[in-house]
Amino acid sequence: MANFKIVVASEKHLTYAEEICHQIEESAKARGTGIAKRSPEYIKQKMTEGKAVIAIAENGDFAGFCYVESWADKKFAANSGLIVSEKFRKNGLAHKIKERAFQLSREMFPNAKLFGLTTSLAVMKINSDLGYRPVTFSELTEDEKFWDGCKSCVNYDILTRTNKKHCLCTGMLYDPNDKSKHQRKKFQDYKDKYKNWLKIKRDLLFSKFIKDPVEK
Repeated sequence: MANFKIVVASEKHLTYAEEICHQIEESAKARGTGIAKRSPEYIKQKMTEGKAVIAIAENGDFAGFCYVESWADKKFAANSGLIVSEKFRKNGLAHKIKERAFQLSREMFPNAKLFGLTTSLAVMKINSDLGYRPVTFSELTEDEKFWDGCKSCVNYDILTRTNKKHCLCTGMLYDPNDKSKHQRKKFQDYKDKYKNWLKIKRDLLFSKFIKDPVEK
């Protein structure tokens, strides 16, 4: 198993920006679901601001990445763009990157609620291990700049038709002030329920919004 250096990205990692964007886009295509596209310039900005985490293999190859964003005057924060290079997947690297990004978010925005949108069961598990819980979209930030980032997603039409109440993504939230048992409950307890719920949601949304002709 390869060893990786997982660090807060800086200017010395700018050369990886193009590859990171390519990996994010290819992952979205392979999954058939949306990941908000980001330009190399945006990724470089996150690196120079110290708002990103990058994993580098022993031989210097890019291995993984995640960045931090804040919304609504720093009341909300998100770990976005989580990606692991295909050749380094299935060895727990995604969890390690997300955990470091989570720590960075807590350091930079200690009072912020951390949230995310995902269609990935694997990411749900990682989030749950960190203390996130599934929530309705109404509990997430109302900052329009965040939702504008969804415009490049192939499922954006569903989001707009439901007035930002539903989509194929699942919203998850970590509230630093929530110490309830529900907040700490692990993903395994919910795994079957998650799977069934995702299947039902996909079936309903695809039936209502994908098969119907686009409204004009």
